[in-house]
Amino acid sequence: MLGTDIGIDLGTASVLVYIKGKGVVLKEPSVVAFDRDTNKIKAIGEEARLMLGRTPGNIVAVRPLRQGVISDYTVTEKMLKYFIQKAVGRQRFRKPRISVCVPSGVTEVEKKAVEDATYQAGAREVAIIEEPIAAAIGAGIDISRPCGNMIVDVGGGTTDIAVISLGGTVVSTSVKIAGDDFDDAIVRYMRKKHNLLIGERTAEDIKIKIGSAYRRPETISMEVRGRNLVTGLPKTITVSSEETEEALRETTSQIVEAVHGVLEKTPPELAADIADRGIVLTGGGCLLYGIEQLIEEKTGITTITSEDPMTAVAVGTGKFVEFLSGRRD
Repeated sequence: MLGTDIGIDLGTASVLVYIKGKGVVLKEPSVVAFDRDTNKIKAIGEEARLMLGRTPGNIVAVRPLRQGVISDYTVTEKMLKYFIQKAVGRQRFRKPRISVCVPSGVTEVEKKAVEDATYQAGAREVAIIEEPIAAAIGAGIDISRPCGNMIVDVGGGTTDIAVISLGGTVVSTSVKIAGDDFDDAIVRYMRKKHNLLIGERTAEDIKIKIGSAYRRPETISMEVRGRNLVTGLPKTITVSSEETEEALRETTSQIVEAVHGVLEKTPPELAADIADRGIVLTGGGCLLYGIEQLIEEKTGITTITSEDPMTAVAVGTGKFVEFLSGRRD
């Protein structure tokens, strides 16, 4: 039996596993819950995400990756091992060949940590691929041609922006502002404006349901429950999408500035290609309403979101394995 080829999108918010010939087989939040007293892992993935902010003192729910980088090595290794086994199953005689994607701005040390954790989790060979390249392959762009393509990958912990031509990155930047920062901005806004303390999960709910980066044609609202900071009692208020736009304005404008910065450094020939072909958005963060219109308005370049932005990086990472094995064969 041949070893399996696996592509892993090791994200700050979620881990996706792609298997050659099967597509994306697993998508789970990158959260691990463990018992502090015994150091035993209680839950991994979705089960652990439900525990965030709701655990007793001895059980901690943590995210082992922060801003696209491993912050807790042993927990990441266990999490990877669990996801690989869950995706592949146990009936295999040969270790899989795995490619993992990392943000474009990571250092050699951070790359090495990802590589080691993947080997420890049971890989035969490990290929490290940069996120924008994986995102471009996953979005269906032929990156081997000599023309410029601009990719903006808004993840959970980092936003990667790159101009790709002839299979490589010409100009790129990675800013540590993404989906998690949208949540933090909402938490801060609710505290400042409404004296209401809300948790990470509630902030994420607000972002998904009514979050806006650009004014909506009609205002929508939702009820939010939290703790009143003045009285210390639970309180429910109604929040509108206009308020979320105000809360997220600073964070979204930093992403737009980063896009602008990459365009400034792009060689003129490739800049002309981008003006023709437009900017492609991938990653779960680009599902925030209006981020497409905001980038388009500020840069004057057509901006489109790829077909399935959540899985683009995982699919691209997996296809990169196929591309490598094809070359080897």
